[in-house]
Amino acid sequence: MAETIRVEVIYALAERQQLVALDVPPGTTAEQAVERSGLRQRFPAMVVDPAALGIFSRKVPADTVLQEGDRVEIYRPLVADPKEVRRQRAITRKPPV
Repeated sequence: MAETIRVEVIYALAERQQLVALDVPPGTTAEQAVERSGLRQRFPAMVVDPAALGIFSRKVPADTVLQEGDRVEIYRPLVADPKEVRRQRAITRKPPV
């Protein structure tokens, strides 16, 4: 059994993203990898919701055990509800003449 596995943790803002590669022991969870990444210290305003983590664009529970090569993604809350934005855009559009 491997002594460590290689995983990545990524956090993206509108203007930049930060990716951290880590060697972690087997059995490490997504939430533990986020803590080990140091991203909370780099982005003090970052709020990590354990229910808003994913691996390769698939939402996963915080206690998901990571596999070699996994990329843990920290999802930010939406600024606006996409459905509401589309509805408002449809209201403001002028009908064709």
